[in-house]
Amino acid sequence: MPKRVLPAWLRSLRLQSEPALPGDRLFSRLRENAGDLFRNAVERSDIKNVTEIGGAMNFPQRAGQETNFPLAEEESRREREEEARKIRRLQLMISMVMSVIGQDPNLTVEEASELAAGAKRAALAMFPDKELAYDLLYKPRLQRLMTERFRLQ
Repeated sequence: MPKRVLPAWLRSLRLQSEPALPGDRLFSRLRENAGDLFRNAVERSDIKNVTEIGGAMNFPQRAGQETNFPLAEEESRREREEEARKIRRLQLMISMVMSVIGQDPNLTVEEASELAAGAKRAALAMFPDKELAYDLLYKPRLQRLMTERFRLQ
């Protein structure tokens, strides 16, 4: 039986044990190989600030209380925007990984497992203290997809 050769973009997703931000490397490789559609989606992202959606917690302001801290508000706004960018980036990355697992007819179980493990490493590199959230949100989706795709028990 001839040895099957993986496409270059799929081989490039395999991460070596590198200490320097494996999530950024995986995401950049996915983005490079996904083409203009993915690149344009990230650039045209319609992420809104939490305050534009309806305020962080909609606490009423007390009458006469002055809360004018422009530097603190600017920093807070930047942090919210950065957090929103990272969340959107994670969502797109997981979506791409799930698309590859679900649609590549030549993908083996081992390669799909490597992609799922790489996605988890990337997510934890972006959000180091959110492993429980990953396990609750994305792990069941990836497990269900692999079970359906490879008819695992």
